[in-house]
Amino acid sequence: MNGLTDKIKIEAENQLFVRKDYMNHAFISGNKLRKLKYNLEAAELQNKSQLLTFGGAHSNHISAVAFAGKEYGFKTIGVIRGDELAYQKYKSPTLLFSQKCGMQFKFVSRDMYRNKTQPYFIENLKQEFNDFYLLPEGGTNTLAVKGCEELLTEEDAFYDYICCSVGTGGTISGIINSSFPNQKILGFPALKGDFLQDEISKFANQPNWELITNYHFGGYAKISAELIAFINQFKAKNNIPLDPIYTGKMMFGIYDLIANGFFPKQAKILAIHTGGLQGIEGMNLVLKKKGLPLIK
Repeated sequence: MNGLTDKIKIEAENQLFVRKDYMNHAFISGNKLRKLKYNLEAAELQNKSQLLTFGGAHSNHISAVAFAGKEYGFKTIGVIRGDELAYQKYKSPTLLFSQKCGMQFKFVSRDMYRNKTQPYFIENLKQEFNDFYLLPEGGTNTLAVKGCEELLTEEDAFYDYICCSVGTGGTISGIINSSFPNQKILGFPALKGDFLQDEISKFANQPNWELITNYHFGGYAKISAELIAFINQFKAKNNIPLDPIYTGKMMFGIYDLIANGFFPKQAKILAIHTGGLQGIEGMNLVLKKKGLPLIK
């Protein structure tokens, strides 16, 4: 079967497997490597010397783009949500790593950041930084979806359900496009809201998918002691780390669905581990301030 896939021992009449896609690269991990693959090729073909993208202080995408720039010879610019971050003495682990990789930051207010897709906003960035290859927040575009379509191969027709966490919708769109007619694709959004339905519909070419919206734990980057306990127990039992933003919530949801009989008996379930582990260090700093248990 494609990639490193572990079968997880569960007390249920289902079979659960985890595709450890986070092991495909040390620093451009999981779906980020797949999303960047064809975009980096396009940037080279267009003779672009700079990559510009958007994200928050703990963004997996920002970290991945910064390292990719260092690895493949691009200058990188990160437009970072939250102008207050420019004045903080200590940057997040993600931003420190990205800075060491050579990324230049532009910090903008949260209100201004909402305009990141507007033509005037992009034009102002071109005036400031000259020519660049634009990568959207989270990295999702047509070329990113193309890269994520390579997640599944013919061997993966073995599975009845494919599960993945959902941020901007690119990864699940690629999985949907390369899935088999007999399969159901389940997405577990890390954010609240129904807008992802429309975003995924822009790229997905099959109707065999559903978003499971009950496991966002209050919204993006929201976390609870219950979720932390689950993540730590899962790692201790299976030797597979989960991140608290995406894969932890997905796996919590899968276990809960199994416990409540959502899946038919003997169903074979594949969970895609998309990476995101670099964000654990930053989240632990937040948890420590709140007096919550840390992610091990």
